[in-house]
Amino acid sequence: MTTTETRVPIYNPTEIEPRWSEQWERAALYHSDVDWSKPKHYALTMLPYPSGDLHIGHWFAMTPSDARARFMRMKGYNVLFPMGFDAFGLPAENAAVQRNIHPAKWTYANIERMRNQLRSMGAMFDWRREAVSCDPDYYRWTEWFFKRFFDSGLAYQGEAMVNWSPTLQTVLANEQVIDGKDERTGQPVIQKLMTQWFFQITRYANELLNFDHLDWPEPVKVMQTNWIGRSEGANVTFHTDQGDPIPIYTTRPDTLWGATFMVLAPEHALVSHITSAAQREAAEAYVAQAARATEIERTAENREKTGVFTGAYAINPVNQARIPIWIADYVMVSYGSGAIMAVPAHDQRDFEFARKFDLPIVPVIQPEGQPPLDGATMPEAYVGPGQMMNSGLLDGTPVNTEKGRKNPSIARVIDWLEAEGLGQEAVNYRLRDWLISRQRYWGAPIPIIYDENGQPQSVPEGQLPVLLPEDVDFLPTGQSPLKLHQGYIQASTPEAKPAQRETDTMDTFMCSSWYHYRYLSPNYAQAPFDPEEAAYWLPVDVYTGGAEHATMHLLYTRFFTKAMRDLDIFADTQRIMEQRGRDPGAAFDEPMVVLRNQGQILGEERLGAYHPGHWTPRGRQAVCRPGAGD
Repeated sequence: MTTTETRVPIYNPTEIEPRWSEQWERAALYHSDVDWSKPKHYALTMLPYPSGDLHIGHWFAMTPSDARARFMRMKGYNVLFPMGFDAFGLPAENAAVQRNIHPAKWTYANIERMRNQLRSMGAMFDWRREAVSCDPDYYRWTEWFFKRFFDSGLAYQGEAMVNWSPTLQTVLANEQVIDGKDERTGQPVIQKLMTQWFFQITRYANELLNFDHLDWPEPVKVMQTNWIGRSEGANVTFHTDQGDPIPIYTTRPDTLWGATFMVLAPEHALVSHITSAAQREAAEAYVAQAARATEIERTAENREKTGVFTGAYAINPVNQARIPIWIADYVMVSYGSGAIMAVPAHDQRDFEFARKFDLPIVPVIQPEGQPPLDGATMPEAYVGPGQMMNSGLLDGTPVNTEKGRKNPSIARVIDWLEAEGLGQEAVNYRLRDWLISRQRYWGAPIPIIYDENGQPQSVPEGQLPVLLPEDVDFLPTGQSPLKLHQGYIQASTPEAKPAQRETDTMDTFMCSSWYHYRYLSPNYAQAPFDPEEAAYWLPVDVYTGGAEHATMHLLYTRFFTKAMRDLDIFADTQRIMEQRGRDPGAAFDEPMVVLRNQGQILGEERLGAYHPGHWTPRGRQAVCRPGAGD
């Protein structure tokens, strides 16, 4: 008897898959073109940083997105699924110093490698729509957006705390500072106030709290809500003995009568002015010490409270009490006015400070059914309900735990302050304006020149893009080579007068805030995007990426879309939509209608090899997190 053996061909992916990929490309299988006769679906996954190789985190994020995009295509939708590279940033600049290679050469080599790897995955990306943020054709429009923001007042210069290296004489990014020291030299880094460029994202704080049109994960919405941090209270101004105003914002104006001291941030402008001769040496030493701590360290809940008395006093406007002014590093100059009234009887942080430095504690809220509170014997601050006491005519006013005017004591005190001309009702936000300045080379240039009087002017649109010079020297000092490149720095005004070019570049999150618009028409030269393409494809229908971007990229891109709307950048797009009878919905209010987080690849607590048997709920740590700004 004979046996017929059936041979199964061996699957050879290196031979078969490239052949099919080429066939798909020739057939334009994944090309996405405007077709008003079909329903559209704009599927988007966060673009990667060109680090050199794909890792499992990229696969984990992109494969489910690809599967869903294919599913929508099978359902009859005209699907756009583009890909590109978020290509500016610090790693390329570090590579320039460490490997003695130009950032552009390093970046483009990585892009070529990763592009080939992405193609080998067989995903349905339409590569005709690829956008690379470090291409001049891309960052021309990044600069154009900055110019529009600057000309409209959305971009401005202000002061901010930065990481300053006295050794290198340069500003360092947060990523370059480890345990308060420069990662390369090991030398101490201090916090320093410097002039920087900002976007007024705070102008949109209240609108950013509205998620009505968004199908986003609840944790992301909660994170953004907490980050924006809207609160209701009152603005009140104290004055020093010499008459200097010290404005403060408080969510608890009903505790004003319990303010027994004030605290200024060490960097507050009044510190050097009001500090007495007897306290000057101690104050200056404390200011220098505070500059060596990061904001996270200074505001840590369990950190021991430290401070120095300035020797000066302020007058509490509600009762004319003379109270001492201290400086302490738990108050940040970048939050509010950089000054607080301290009410130790009803704020635990102030209570601990008062106990340590033997400062008065005056309770002004008495809990119901308990013996009268005594500041000398209170074991901790009291933060519960009760009624006002030690507050003059307002004694007996009910106090509950609600915020703002829902608390009768707060409502009554605000009305009283306004009637007496001592304060005004106010809404405050934890959110601060977006600092976009970066003192490095590999980023989109800020299109600003300074005239002979040092006044900033935006570069005329016809002169964009301001190109990064290629002939730069990367010195071990860490300084941006743009600061040393006279050919780049020397410029002229439209009136042909001498000017100096801005040498800061933009935060890479600027590039990733609008990349989904450039995908629509990456070769379009008249505007950031073709309005016909935008009218058909906008908004992004489903966006996939990591939840770790909730309070940066995902917040910035929402702000960006709203700012574009208000600057009429969507005007032509809206007109075409109306002509086509398409309801724009939230297309000009929100960039992405649906957001889905793919999760993270988790490993054991110490980064290293994957050992499934060692996984514990408390020991997992994210090791692969692809996405915008990665």
